[in-house]
Amino acid sequence: MKKVILSMIALIAAGASAFAQQQVKFGPKAGVNFANLSNIGFDNEMKTGFYVGAFAEIKFNDKFSIQPELLYSSQGTKVSEVLIPFGSIEAKWNLDYINIPILAKYYIVDGFSVEAGPQIGFLVKSETKVESGSSAGTIDTKSSRNSTDFGLGLGLAYDLPMGLFVNGRYNLGFSDIMKDNNGDAIKNNVIQIGIGYKFE
Repeated sequence: MKKVILSMIALIAAGASAFAQQQVKFGPKAGVNFANLSNIGFDNEMKTGFYVGAFAEIKFNDKFSIQPELLYSSQGTKVSEVLIPFGSIEAKWNLDYINIPILAKYYIVDGFSVEAGPQIGFLVKSETKVESGSSAGTIDTKSSRNSTDFGLGLGLAYDLPMGLFVNGRYNLGFSDIMKDNNGDAIKNNVIQIGIGYKFE
C-alpha cells in the first residue's frame, strides 16, 4: 500500500510540475465527517469522524481547475441496539482510510465553485467497538475488509478572503467494503464539511 500511495503522490507532483505554467495553489485542509454504511443488516446511523490532509489546485483559467488531494479520513457507522439473549449491544464500525480524490472544479461565479471526480481509498485501520451493559471491547476487523475503496465525490466550495475556503462534499462509495460478501454490497457514504487554506 505504501508503494501505491508514494506512486500517487509522485503522480500528483509530476502533474503539478507539468502544469507549472498554470496557476497552482496548494495547502492544508481539515474538517468533520458524517459517515455511514449502506446495507449492513442492522439499524444504523451516522458516525461523526474527521478528515485531514493536503491538496493542490491547478487552475487553467478563471473557470476551470483540477484539484488532487491526499486525506486521512475516519469513517464507518454506529449500530443501534441489537437484542441478544442476555440483553443488547451497541457497536461502532470504525474504518480509517487514506483517500486520494482527483476533482474537476468549475467556478460558477468568482469564489464559488462546484466539484466532482473519482476517489480511491486505501484502508488503514478497521475495528469494531462493542458495548453491552457495563462491558466493552474492541475487535480488529481489517482482515475481513477490502483494502481499497472506489467512489465519487460531489461538492461545493467557496473561497474566503486571505486564502481561506470552506467546502462541503458528499462521497458516494461504489465498492463493497467486505471480503467474500454474499449479500448486498456494503458501501461507504460520507458527508464532509471543512475548511482549508490556499498558498500561492
